[in-house]
Amino acid sequence: MYPLQIDEIANAVDVAGIAVSLALFVVGFLTVFLLGKYLFVPSVRRVLGSKGFDDVVRSLGTSVANAIVWFAAIAIAFTVAGFGAFLSAFAVFGGALALAVGFAAQDLLGNFVAGIFILKDKPFEVGDWIEWDGNAGRVEDIDLRVSRVRTFDNERVTVPNGDLANNAVTNPVAYDTLRQTFVFGIGYDDDIDRATDIIVEVARGHDAILDDPGPSVRLVELGDSDVGLQSRWWISEPDRGDFVQVRSEYVQAVKEAFDEAGIDIPYVHRQLTGSVEMVESIAADE
Repeated sequence: MYPLQIDEIANAVDVAGIAVSLALFVVGFLTVFLLGKYLFVPSVRRVLGSKGFDDVVRSLGTSVANAIVWFAAIAIAFTVAGFGAFLSAFAVFGGALALAVGFAAQDLLGNFVAGIFILKDKPFEVGDWIEWDGNAGRVEDIDLRVSRVRTFDNERVTVPNGDLANNAVTNPVAYDTLRQTFVFGIGYDDDIDRATDIIVEVARGHDAILDDPGPSVRLVELGDSDVGLQSRWWISEPDRGDFVQVRSEYVQAVKEAFDEAGIDIPYVHRQLTGSVEMVESIAADE
């Protein structure tokens, strides 16, 4: 009879111990989870907002904070409930798994980090036309992993954010005004001052070219067959389409004004000299 009572007492103790561990697990989990949900997560959201991060970054930060809260609540609940050994084994396994995933997805993670910096620093925005690594186009979408750019041939290019973050990106429309240049070549016998006056007058007569800062001309090169005069002019609210149209109209107008003034735009002349010698060989009869 006594052994039976001892077994019953032991079973009762085991049930009580399990109940206590379960209660501690629930209490520990709920305490950490509620504190994290109502204190930690809102704090992270407020900090990201005060730093000026984009809505996408704030959403990502909130998701990461929620994941941290869940992980911390489970870990602390297991510890409080007395399952530290299980938690340690799980932590070792999780660390090894995270290391393996990190090595396998390092490029992917790098693009995510680059996307966060692009959204935060705003080197360009949706609608800007940018130039990078020999490519150019208008930005249509900026995601955390990639940015989508429409080329001027109406092609969509999906660019990993790491490429844009690690290479120089030119944003011609980042400011309110944009300066453009073009080199006009005139003949050595033509009047440089007269050609300069024509270039400036045509620029001032174009509605899209600004008067302040005004157009200017510099002599930049003495070529094999021409004298290079570089024209510099400014446009406001730059857009790729406006820039191309203004440039085309302006260059055409200068060419027509040069023709009327008798100013030559020479092209390269090449002349071949020398002689050709004909040698006749007669095979000897065998």
